[in-house]
Amino acid sequence: MDPNAVRTHIFSVIMNKVESQDDEKRREALAEFMAVTGTAGNAPDKVAELIPPIMHELYEKWITLFIDRLMETVDLENIELLCDGTDDNNAALVLAYIMFMESARMEAQIPKDLHEHGLKASGDDDLGDLAANYIRAQMAKIAQESNDEKIKGNA
Repeated sequence: MDPNAVRTHIFSVIMNKVESQDDEKRREALAEFMAVTGTAGNAPDKVAELIPPIMHELYEKWITLFIDRLMETVDLENIELLCDGTDDNNAALVLAYIMFMESARMEAQIPKDLHEHGLKASGDDDLGDLAANYIRAQMAKIAQESNDEKIKGNA
């Protein structure tokens, strides 16, 4: 498998997982998140309006950063083993991405990116922080769902 095919496969697996929610489910998840965090007012609507255009662009950036780092640190032959399209290996790629998103590098990058986009989109600094917290919560949820699916598959 050539490096471009590996990159394309990893990108599509992760993007499909992080953008798998339809708009109604995303709004419900935002409302639940806002309720848990005590955010009042019309913030869920503002965040819901902000996240779709931003998230796709930022997910592309973050997934590309992940793939770049993965290919810098792991031999291509080893990465190819994860690119066979099986559910287990797709889940492993998603979990590796989530671990990357939790790294110190990305803990600094995510708020920076969201802050930049939040300012461009609405001029509301707090919205970027809120979106960052929401993304972290969603990544944790995706990780748990992937882990639960893997456990069910091994049972």
